[in-house]
Amino acid sequence: MIYHESTQTFHLTNGQISYLMKVLPDESLGQLYFGRAIRDRESFDHLLELHHRPMSACVFEGNKLFSLEHCKQEYPVYGTSDFRHPAVALIQPNGSRIVSFVYRSHTVSPGKPALPGLPATYCEADSEAETLTLHLEDKVLNVSLFLSYTLFTSLPALARSVRLENHGSQELHLTTAMSLSLDLPDSDYEFLHFSGAWSRERYLKVRPLEQGIQSVESTRGHSSHNHNPFVMLRRPGTDEDRGEVMGFSLIYSGNFLAQAEVDSWDTTRVTLGINPFHFDWKLSPGESFQTPEGVIVYSNQGMGAMSRTFHTLYRTRLARGEWRDRPRPILINNWEATYFDFTEDKLVSIAQAAKEDGVELFVLDDGWFGARCSDCAGLGDWSANQERLPGGISRLADRIEALGMKFGLWFEPEMVNRDSDLFRAHPDWILQTPDRRVSHGRNQFVLDFSRGEVVDCIYSQMAEILSQAKVSYVKWDMNRSMTEVYSAALPPDRQGEVMHRYMLGVYDLYDRLTRRFPHVLFESCASGGGRFDPGMLYYAPQGWASDDSDGVERQKIQYGTSFCYPLSSIGAHVSAVPNHQINRLTPLSTRANTAVFGTFGYELDLNSLTSEERAQVREQIAFMKEYRQVIQFGDFYRLLSPFEGNFTAWMVVSPDRRTALVGWYKALNEVNGPYRRVRLRGLDPELCYTVDGGSAHYGDELMEVGLCTTDSAAGERQPGQAAAQDFDSHIFVLRA
Repeated sequence: MIYHESTQTFHLTNGQISYLMKVLPDESLGQLYFGRAIRDRESFDHLLELHHRPMSACVFEGNKLFSLEHCKQEYPVYGTSDFRHPAVALIQPNGSRIVSFVYRSHTVSPGKPALPGLPATYCEADSEAETLTLHLEDKVLNVSLFLSYTLFTSLPALARSVRLENHGSQELHLTTAMSLSLDLPDSDYEFLHFSGAWSRERYLKVRPLEQGIQSVESTRGHSSHNHNPFVMLRRPGTDEDRGEVMGFSLIYSGNFLAQAEVDSWDTTRVTLGINPFHFDWKLSPGESFQTPEGVIVYSNQGMGAMSRTFHTLYRTRLARGEWRDRPRPILINNWEATYFDFTEDKLVSIAQAAKEDGVELFVLDDGWFGARCSDCAGLGDWSANQERLPGGISRLADRIEALGMKFGLWFEPEMVNRDSDLFRAHPDWILQTPDRRVSHGRNQFVLDFSRGEVVDCIYSQMAEILSQAKVSYVKWDMNRSMTEVYSAALPPDRQGEVMHRYMLGVYDLYDRLTRRFPHVLFESCASGGGRFDPGMLYYAPQGWASDDSDGVERQKIQYGTSFCYPLSSIGAHVSAVPNHQINRLTPLSTRANTAVFGTFGYELDLNSLTSEERAQVREQIAFMKEYRQVIQFGDFYRLLSPFEGNFTAWMVVSPDRRTALVGWYKALNEVNGPYRRVRLRGLDPELCYTVDGGSAHYGDELMEVGLCTTDSAAGERQPGQAAAQDFDSHIFVLRA
């Protein structure tokens, strides 16, 4: 970080990107530039263009050239000549919402401080990053504003967060506190986001920026199936390999807002943070508020380079613990095999078959606890159902371990059924508004995790199970959004805090359990992909990407997810056919060829397969064991988009570039189709690669000319050639 005192200019640069700010004439902070690294100079004041705007502009008294409406700002406020949406808003006892934060001082420190109670990126050595903290102050309110910027040494990534401290004597209400705001000098961008619904999460959506506001958000109490807290701005014409793009990601699992506002002069303001909708945080004298962290990644080499930066950062400096760098075990989950209809012996028989085929981890899903024989009862009572499991979880885990497998267990700790001992003892522990009806989802209600005693109760139940039984994996589910949000434990003027306090409670429970049981692999889940976000990755290094496990639909879901999230975080399984979500018959090979590009497993009873299918499963598992290190920790490249045509392709390349796997997928078969090839990426142009152990080609040829993917749908099928079909796929193995 470079500071020029003569011009009060800050230049954050690591040789890859530059981020420029300066103190404005009113002593607030202005934004000058963000993008590819540029040479430093004493003054960049020429980038601060000030011109008198007739009639419409409100200017500062004595300076007709200066209006905040026409300045690019760093952390803007509303109502002091800027009429765009602000980054911060405070309601004061006199009813005023006007604030003015002016620069006071700054500090620069090596490394990166943690954010108490919140997930965030981190450093393992101070040399990995440098952090600038800017201290601003509202002198009338005596409120301090601390803007934090961490620039990573080796990545074009900037992490930002904000802390407010009330040093005054008045009670204030914080109604907006964004994690970052960035004003850009033009609007020549496309806005990309990842939206959908249950079972079709993170579909890529693209639209041009126009004057006005474009945004995605969640008001559901969690990041949601519907939108993801990640957006991109790219220049028109930018693709996977070329062009300028910025990615904005929020490390948070609750309500969020990601917004791009274009004003009448084509300036673009990007804001990212906790959704101001229904947010109201009481900031009493002596109290502080910390925002979640936002991350910005810049690339001038296309969206692929941006994604690989996010993958590296989130895989190695957001995910933590013993499982961060370890290949993930191949698992089998009993849910779609049995649902609630199982006994201990039936579970062991499923595990026995899986062990024979090479599976390493058996996971017992919903239905093992309390009075849980349907989704109407039992949630909240985390002790084994003695009718189904007379020996409890400990005996079942011992039997699974005796097979030579590890044992995993499903929990949904944030929910409760009315028909449960916990609800009968504490009916006031759910989120419910006095004198109003209470909505349910899947016959369950949301526990009030803004209350410490509720979190403590669930922690004690889960910790008892995990300490007594040989549990190596936990699937943490969350199956509904929040409604009638009100906490019986908070006064009326703090009800606007409930949703954020709830997330702090979830993070606290995760933190306590992962610290006490560091050997356990946690996987987050929320009816599939309803809370697949960076906040969860801090505690659970992998997440169930979607309940839709169909091998074709998953190509869209996993493709969209890959724009921000590493393959090691994407839970992907092979399930039975007809598929339980869309009733499609997809070949077993394609189901596996899609699922291996993630954390691999099965969601079926292998005993129900034919001997030929079991042989395929054994081959799939052997393949995954051989290549999972490359898949989960290599460099990922998107080649053909499922959102743009009948074909999908992607590939992953080992760090030494000597091994690559290319996944190729066809949705519907062709008749007398054309010859086809796909251009590869990430290979060493000087190395010669064999393809599937046969023909050899240099890396430059495979990247510039392409890999032939023509199948028997091109012309007439020849003797010995495999028949092409709907939902076809192939994984090409390249070895140098």
